[in-house]
Amino acid sequence: MSSDPPGFELPLRLLLAFRVLIDELHTELARQGHPDIRPMHGFVMQAIGPQGTTAVELGRTLGVSKQAAGKTIDTLQRVGYVERAADPHDTRRKIVRLTPYGLDALNRSARIFDALRARWAAELGEERLRALESDLRRMTPANLWRLDTPGWFGTL
Repeated sequence: MSSDPPGFELPLRLLLAFRVLIDELHTELARQGHPDIRPMHGFVMQAIGPQGTTAVELGRTLGVSKQAAGKTIDTLQRVGYVERAADPHDTRRKIVRLTPYGLDALNRSARIFDALRARWAAELGEERLRALESDLRRMTPANLWRLDTPGWFGTL
């Protein structure tokens, strides 16, 4: 009889760690004036990026349909994180851009993630956390911003 944990525990623990960090992020974002942002919105806002994008391009980046991307854009626009504007190079196209409120949410998220990492380092020790991060880098693809995760989960 092996004392090793079952293989299925590793992905569940990784998912649980992700969930703990994301839940703590969103609790703090709500406290700092962003109560309407949801976990998947961060992926979407990263995919929109500083230059903006179209619904078609956003859907392609996220691995979802144009309609699913459009519904998410509608939600983000309704709560003030994005705006639609005419493309200055092609008036038939609509560009989705982050608003100052959306940029504020992303900037606050980055600072909160830094604080959460610092808390993990204080709890686990900086050396152990760095080793964990190094091991995860070794075992995962180099592309940190694989934004098709929403599509991989099935729907936005």
